[in-house]
Amino acid sequence: MPTNFTVVPVEDSPLSDPDYDGQILKVEDKEGPDTVAGPSSGDDTPRETSSLISTDHDGSIYGRNMALYEDEMDSTPMVSSLLNKLANYTNITQGAVEHEEAESEDGIRRVTVNGPQMGTFIGVYLPCMQNILGVILFLRLTWIVGTAGIIEALAIVFMCCTCTMLTAISMSAIATNGVVPAGGSYYMISRALGPEFGGAVGLCFYLGTTFAGSMYILGTIEIFLIYIMSNADVFGANLKDDKLTMQNSMRVYGTCCLAIMTLVVFVGVKYVNKLALVFLSCVVLSIMAVYAGVIQTAIKPPNFTICLLGNRPLQHNKFDKCLKSEVRKLFCTGGSLNETCDEYFTNNNVTEIEAIPGLLSGVISGNMWGHYGPKEMIVEKVGQSSEPASETDREPYVLNDITTFFTILVGIYFPSVTGIMAGSNRSGDLRDPQRSIPTGTILAIVTTSFIYISCVVLFGACIEGVVLRDKFGSSVKNTLVVGTLAWPSHWVIVIGSFFSCCGAGLQSLTGAPRILQAIARDGIMPFLQVFGHSKANGEPTWALLLTAAICEIGILIGSVDAVAPILSMFFLMCYLFVNLACAIQTLLRTPNWRPRFKFYHWSLSFLGMSLSLSLMFVSSWYYALVVMLIAGCIYKYIEYRGAEKEWGDGIRGLSLNAARYALIKLEEAPPHIKNWRPQLLVLLKLGSELEIKHPRLLSFTSQLKAGRGLTIVCSVLEGTFMARGADAKRSEQNIKAAMSKEKTKGFCHVVVSSNQRDGFSHLIQSAGLGGMKHNAVLVAWPTNWKQSESSLSWKNFIETIRETTAAHQALLVAKNIDQFPTNQDRLAEGTIDVWWIVHDGGLLMLLPFLLRQHKVWRKCKMRIFTVAQMDDNSIQMKKDLQMFLYHLRLDAKVEVVEMHAGDISAFTYEKTLVMEQRSQMLKQMQLSKTEREREAQLIHDRNTKSHNLLNDKTTPTSDRVQMTWTKEKLVSERNRQREANMAVRDIFNMKPNQTNVRRMHTAVKLNEVIVNKSQGAQLVLLNMPGPPKNECGDENYMEFLEVLTEGLDRVLLVRGGGREVITIYS
Repeated sequence: MPTNFTVVPVEDSPLSDPDYDGQILKVEDKEGPDTVAGPSSGDDTPRETSSLISTDHDGSIYGRNMALYEDEMDSTPMVSSLLNKLANYTNITQGAVEHEEAESEDGIRRVTVNGPQMGTFIGVYLPCMQNILGVILFLRLTWIVGTAGIIEALAIVFMCCTCTMLTAISMSAIATNGVVPAGGSYYMISRALGPEFGGAVGLCFYLGTTFAGSMYILGTIEIFLIYIMSNADVFGANLKDDKLTMQNSMRVYGTCCLAIMTLVVFVGVKYVNKLALVFLSCVVLSIMAVYAGVIQTAIKPPNFTICLLGNRPLQHNKFDKCLKSEVRKLFCTGGSLNETCDEYFTNNNVTEIEAIPGLLSGVISGNMWGHYGPKEMIVEKVGQSSEPASETDREPYVLNDITTFFTILVGIYFPSVTGIMAGSNRSGDLRDPQRSIPTGTILAIVTTSFIYISCVVLFGACIEGVVLRDKFGSSVKNTLVVGTLAWPSHWVIVIGSFFSCCGAGLQSLTGAPRILQAIARDGIMPFLQVFGHSKANGEPTWALLLTAAICEIGILIGSVDAVAPILSMFFLMCYLFVNLACAIQTLLRTPNWRPRFKFYHWSLSFLGMSLSLSLMFVSSWYYALVVMLIAGCIYKYIEYRGAEKEWGDGIRGLSLNAARYALIKLEEAPPHIKNWRPQLLVLLKLGSELEIKHPRLLSFTSQLKAGRGLTIVCSVLEGTFMARGADAKRSEQNIKAAMSKEKTKGFCHVVVSSNQRDGFSHLIQSAGLGGMKHNAVLVAWPTNWKQSESSLSWKNFIETIRETTAAHQALLVAKNIDQFPTNQDRLAEGTIDVWWIVHDGGLLMLLPFLLRQHKVWRKCKMRIFTVAQMDDNSIQMKKDLQMFLYHLRLDAKVEVVEMHAGDISAFTYEKTLVMEQRSQMLKQMQLSKTEREREAQLIHDRNTKSHNLLNDKTTPTSDRVQMTWTKEKLVSERNRQREANMAVRDIFNMKPNQTNVRRMHTAVKLNEVIVNKSQGAQLVLLNMPGPPKNECGDENYMEFLEVLTEGLDRVLLVRGGGREVITIYS
């Protein structure tokens, strides 16, 4: 349904401001004319550069009429400007149109391009026809029909043409979903499937095009050596005398031909484009000659005969006339007196039959079914009588040069239907690519499919079966088999096919380097960057040299039949992913998926994908596995080393849908105890330069997680987001760089909050999404908390403990984190000691097991200590614990430590007293500091007010503040000082709290035991006691933890989340 637009004119009117001086506001463009980036909005995030968006505008209009939107004009264009850019938008073609770079007066490099003028017929239909019709049609189709039979040959043609038609439908949908720049097929695939798949498929497409060049060159040399100049063999042999020698000649001539073609392409692609019409004319004339020959056979069959000995055709290049006396020399040896002849020759007669009986001869009935056989099998005419004989000399007969079966014929035939992307590769040269590509490509496939199907039927209906199975035409005097059917002369086909193969080879050597150049310029594979460079005229020199080197590998194979299945694999892999891209985009229904081509459906794409995969394994299962392995290796390389690219591809959309589905499923119920693993929220502290204070915390995270489960690394900046948004982004970049260095896989987030306590509290509450939320918090112990001038560090730490406990999350506190091993360290020996004081759900025993999965801790042994009181049976406890560990499948040494109930030592009493005195003194100092700050602020305020009054020269009023000491104020100040002095005397006369004494006693005694047993351990895991319920004892709690872990190098304090995390059940 068309959309109606109404253009409303806005009349100019002067601004209502009386001070308006007629000056017109103009927005200054601070960017280059070809880039767009609005002024920073606080986040330093550059906007996406687009050729359709520009901030250049006429200030006279915008200043008068659109002042309400003037703040937005720096970053967003007015509609009139956008429409103007759309109207003048053009694509820069790559290679097909010669262009040159020039510098304008302002020093900006601009590209001058002739406007694209090609329509559907010239730009898409004819190039696709030229690429589809080629070497296989002229050199192998007759042999495929004779070997497979008409029925099976039609099945091969139908499967391959259906595959390409379905791929063309998918490609048409992708090509019409927006503007396709020059680059064509690779651009469409990579932007639809992402950099990983795009790079893998792009290289497959490049290799397929390169090996297609090898096949065309080999076809050219085969025509030249066998059908044009059979005596030009370098090594003095023809094909049937010595096949290996003939292959060597093809390698020599093929290398020379490749060198000449490479030189032509290097000099300039314009010469190839000028010859393209000549080569296409050769293809069209050759096909017309075939159809004319078929009509001629119905009137008068051509004068081509074959000579049969019994039912076996003979190589007609070894004798002149089809007489038994003429062929005797081929089967008899010795003189006339003692002549010895071949038994089969003696028992059978020589007969001569027509090679082309004609369209109305009924020969079609004998060519309906296949005649497969092993290598070196003699070709025999079905229905012709002959006398059997013992094994004879095979040299004079027509033989199978390879073992034939259905699947190998599929692999050899499939290259004849490739070339459907020739139109999309010229997208930059088309007047309307979104209309021309679907129409031209599908019409070309329909036309070529009709040609192939009709040729299969007509070849089977006109040509004798043994001639069809004679691959090289040796039974018809080394004449190209399809040439025997041509009218007016077989030389029309020979010359036409020769130039057709030459043209196709040149097109491959022209197109393949540009595909490689496009991949290299995308920067997704660093090692290919050198191939992105080009000459001054845009020719990819280095890419051309690599293409020629790979093409030489195919030429050294020396056989069209051996090269054809290789390039079939690469093209089928490419077609598979084109169909996959269309299917994914259709099923995801992304908002940007709006193709103008409407005749597509996801089921057709899946059918095309399945057919492509099936044809790969039908043609050659081992080649298919090799190509899939190559594509997989390229995919993993790009994923591991390639550049980060965001192209809005379908794979990213599929990942988002899969993630959404998984999150919804996860939220239905909490994970089972068997699936529990620590999902960590790592709270980092940043320095003044936004650097990470404890990078070893990330190392420990990666060692604990081993790349599995959820990891969220967070930090908090104090301030407001508007003021520190840029700092937050820079902090995230620093954390991501550290995570990459430490190989910590996870997510990163930095929040800005008014204070760190609130920021960490919000992260603990809200980090994660749905079922993918953290269940454990990892923090570093606040170092030097005693020497710190501010108490915020340890108070925030204790609040974090309280909030994780309230949220039923586990807490891991790493003390002396800077002494923990890095990911490059390898602990050769030692132990991980677990001090299991209270049951925390099994987290203490699960953590060492997870750590030992990492190569840093792999060689460490696990020891578990538990504490027994006087009334406990320590021997039975040890047995029970060993049995418990056995059921848990944990390999650990068990030890029960007995703690005797002794008297509280004077050291403990004194340490508790000093702790409480210090805490009380700090409170008094904090109180005095607060009072001093309040008094100083009051004096400052009064002085400021007095200064303002003097400056204003106002008369003092009755309500003016008097700066005098009153009697009440003097008495209050003396009382405050007296109370402070009494408080100080009370500190030195106080007695410690008995609860604190008992806790200190536990900490001291337990520390003695732990140091005695685990001082040499690589890591000590210990139950973390809970914080006091009221905040009065927070500082004492920190002192208890300090005493508990004193003298230990690496300590991990663990506090469970209130649920079981390990089970003995399967």
